[in-house]
Order: sequence, then C-alpha cells, then structure tokens
Amino acid sequence: MSENFAELLEESLKNSVMQTGAVIEAEVIDINGDYVVVNAGLKSEAEIPASEFRDAEGKVAVNIGDQVEVAIEALEDGFGNTRLSRERARRAKSWEVLKDAFDEQKVVTGFLTGKVKGGFTISLDEVRAFLPGSLADVRPVTDSTYLENRELEFKVIKFDQSRNNVVVSRRAVVEQEMAAERDALLENLEEGQVVDGVVK
Repeated sequence: MSENFAELLEESLKNSVMQTGAVIEAEVIDINGDYVVVNAGLKSEAEIPASEFRDAEGKVAVNIGDQVEVAIEALEDGFGNTRLSRERARRAKSWEVLKDAFDEQKVVTGFLTGKVKGGFTISLDEVRAFLPGSLADVRPVTDSTYLENRELEFKVIKFDQSRNNVVVSRRAVVEQEMAAERDALLENLEEGQVVDGVVK
C-alpha cells in the first residue's frame, strides 16, 4: 500500500506545474533556532534558514501554523531533500509588484540607500533600483539629506527583470502632486480675490 502511495506521489509531482523558481504556499511546522521547517506538500519537509524570516529587529516573524510563500530551489537536491527559499519568494513577489506598477503607471514606495555616479540607489522592498539625479526632484538635488531615512514615492519608468534593471523617477510623482494642487487652487480662485504668494 505504501509503495502505491509513493508511486502516486511521484506521478503527481511529475505532472504538477511545480518547477524550480515557482512560488508556492507552505505551512510552518517547526522553528528550531537556526531553521524554520515548512511543509509544502512535496516529497519532504524543507528547512529554511531562520535569517530569511527575521524582521528589522532580528526576530523570527512567523509562528508554527502560519502559511508562507516560498520559492522552489530544488524538488530533489540529490540527498532526498526539497530546497525552498523564503527570500526568493519575496524577491519574486517584489518583481511582480514592480511590473504591475510599471504597466499600470502606479506609484511605488521605497528608500534612498546610497549615492552612485549619476544618481542614487533606491530600495524597493527586495529589489534595488536606480534613481537618476535629474529625476530626484523638480529642481537639481545638491544635498540629498532631506530625502534620506524616510519613505519616498516613485514611478517606475524603466523595467527589465532579465537584466535586473529598474529605473525610477521621484520627479514624476512630485510634478503630478504639484499639478493636482495647482488645479485645486485654480478651481477655488475667483476674479478679484486677494491671495498671498511668495516671489521665487
């Protein structure tokens, strides 16, 4: 009976769409210090380094019984083990979100993480993007301290996952906000009305 079950499981795995890189759901069944053990209904349970589940404070941010998304690294690693990755699943999800934002011209949020030649590096969840200096603001940025250590909004203007290339613009978001404010102001202005202004 157990041989038949093993054969059926083998056949089922062959016919399934599960392949390396696929993102699937798994249940956390144990947390033992350095590893989080998950069951994704595959040949074997998988141990994933606990570091892939730690939050910003260094705590493991899952509990036994939680459902998590993981990416398949290997259905069979040669030693009878299934290898899964939480980090790869999160990265794949980030790429999906960025592609959708690029296609639909949606705003994404991220943090400025460094200065490079010609611009800045931006962390968009699990993906690094490039922000050209000319697109950081409506005016040239000589001192970027006002952009650091806070969440910023961007539009994705170039997206090429195969080359790991994402380019974003903060200026596009700022210009859109300024246009909306200007339209709202013009709507409320009446002929002969006195308003305060600043000469620039």
